[in-house]
Amino acid sequence: MITETAMPDSQEMTARPASSPVGKLIVVGLFALAVGAFFYFDLKQYLSLGALKANRDSLLAYTEAHYTRSVMLFILFYCLQTAFSLPGAAIFTLASGLLFGSFLGTLYTNIAATSGATLAFLAARYLLRDWVEQKFGDRLGPIQEGFAKNAFSYLITLRLVPLFPFFLVNLVSGLTRVQLGTFIAATSIGIIPGSFVYAYAGRQLGTLNSLSDIASPQVLLAFTLLGTLALVPILYRKIASKTA
Repeated sequence: MITETAMPDSQEMTARPASSPVGKLIVVGLFALAVGAFFYFDLKQYLSLGALKANRDSLLAYTEAHYTRSVMLFILFYCLQTAFSLPGAAIFTLASGLLFGSFLGTLYTNIAATSGATLAFLAARYLLRDWVEQKFGDRLGPIQEGFAKNAFSYLITLRLVPLFPFFLVNLVSGLTRVQLGTFIAATSIGIIPGSFVYAYAGRQLGTLNSLSDIASPQVLLAFTLLGTLALVPILYRKIASKTA
């Protein structure tokens, strides 16, 4: 039993390349440069509901004239926004519905947000995971083990429940031993409901006065209930193991 459970960790450690200080400095520099440029050039002003409504006609005209290019640019910019944990995800998702429709907007949002989240996840794992495990390994062991066993359900819940910031889930997940494939699958599935709600709202952009019009208490409660349902398999296994 001990040998079998130790093998994946040892294999992972040997398969994982040694972290290069130069490589880490480059990654940190890219993050600092991206975040610094975002706030220095005040790019946040373009990622507001007012700016989206003001540029609605020109964005629609450009998308109609250059549809493929618009899709590629949308996915690229949304991916970068998510990867660097910058503000503006809600506006991007609203724009997806406005420009591409509710269903295609949800699809493009899913591709972009999942890709960006994966990059943030990998960056956090590359930069910080070794240090965290070395410093807090003994205390984190049981947490890491529990998260690894139920990672998919936990991540689905974190994605569905709007109490947990999207960027924070990306970064914290990178510090755990959750597999990359599990992270991608749970993220891609978990963000579908929220993405569709915002993309659908983007089709009625003219009726929105603030983002709070979308995230109503009823919608937040529905997401919370969905997230709770994702934990049912974990609770069932725990109850079954105690009664067995």
